[in-house]
Amino acid sequence: MIVTAERAGAVDRGFADYFCCPESFAEFDISEAVRDDAREGFFRFGPDLVCYGRAAGETAQTAEGLLPDLLASVQFDDDVCVLPFAPTQVAESMRRERYVKVERQSFHQRLIRQLYYLLRPLLPVKLRRPLQARWLRGWQNRPFPRWPVDTSVDRLFTELMHAKLKTSGQRQIPFIWFWPEGKQACAVMTHDVETDAGLEFTEELMNINDRYGIKSSFQLIPAARYAVTESTVEKIRRRGFDVNVHDLKHDGHLFDDAEEFQRAAEQVNAHAVRFGSRGFRSGALYRNQEWYGALRFRYDMSVPNCAHLDPQRGGCCTVMPYFVGDVLEIPVTATQDYSLFHVLKTYDQKLWREQIAQIAAMHGMISFIVHPDYLDHAEAVQAYESLLGYLVELRKNEGLWIARPDEVDDWWRARRAMRLEETAGGWKISGQDAARARIAFVSLEKERLIYRF
Repeated sequence: MIVTAERAGAVDRGFADYFCCPESFAEFDISEAVRDDAREGFFRFGPDLVCYGRAAGETAQTAEGLLPDLLASVQFDDDVCVLPFAPTQVAESMRRERYVKVERQSFHQRLIRQLYYLLRPLLPVKLRRPLQARWLRGWQNRPFPRWPVDTSVDRLFTELMHAKLKTSGQRQIPFIWFWPEGKQACAVMTHDVETDAGLEFTEELMNINDRYGIKSSFQLIPAARYAVTESTVEKIRRRGFDVNVHDLKHDGHLFDDAEEFQRAAEQVNAHAVRFGSRGFRSGALYRNQEWYGALRFRYDMSVPNCAHLDPQRGGCCTVMPYFVGDVLEIPVTATQDYSLFHVLKTYDQKLWREQIAQIAAMHGMISFIVHPDYLDHAEAVQAYESLLGYLVELRKNEGLWIARPDEVDDWWRARRAMRLEETAGGWKISGQDAARARIAFVSLEKERLIYRF
């Protein structure tokens, strides 16, 4: 067989960064057709893995219906694996939500949105529910991202690891494990404070969290709704919780216009200095990842994994943190409390536990938003405490690492900078925080990927 590749043995940066493996194990050959005749669209890579990006061959403009399976286009010959797409480009297209087609809102829709956010502070939850339900109608029918958790990017890289093991002749491949001390998965608890009542409840919420030994972060709106004083910020930090910036005014318009965003970003950055914050989250998870360069934060928390129940469609299709330039994205991977309590109208733990199980199976990050504003009655508080109790149980019995966003940022940056080197005595990790890192080995057993320390 004659294999025609664009670049033989080119290191795929996305794969190398995902696994933090030596670059020699991250080399893939890419078909020349990706350069000469690539089409951007949806495709399958195996029976049930849907991807989006530039690929050689047929692609589809929507995720509906029967999609072409490009796994059949992968060429194998001894130790050569030629792919019909560039993995990094496909992963970035999904993470950056480039599959979402720009939907121009009508004047009527824009007017409704403006009126909604103008009146929102005055509308009780019971009046907001029907308005939000109408805006979100049809969410159950969206085929992509996959509800309730989408792991397309993670599965893409694990499928490529499967192919690498089959073609490389390696019995096992070493990499730097995803979380410190060999923890099996990660959980992050965050609280967006939306009203005066929510701000008043922060101290009691910290008391609840501390009873379970779980530190979290509070996102505070800097220029509207309530006054954030220096003493408020200090009180939260003194108790060991993170304080981050939540939008500018939380009016739904931060990302409406590029020029206006640049001016607003200067104010947001100034408030970050005032708060001493490393992280940012936009109001209602409105976002444009292509504009993040204007924000002077180490990390962002504005991108949902699967945005079916959020006002802006999309989702990053991964349960791992990832970099947008120099900004670390810590995505929201679990359903928000408001969506659970007031859109789905349940206080049952079934959905949260299903999401936790799916994310933990990928050794990913379970990231929650729970608003102090909506813990305003006993049933909601009971549901939240039940969640905390379950996370503590997983921490004790299943190796779950419960971390603040600042800690996740520290670890993910340190891991990216580490190096795995082969020495006479075996593999060794070098770099800052290497003592907390663990070397893992991935191998194939009966066509399944197996991880071992």
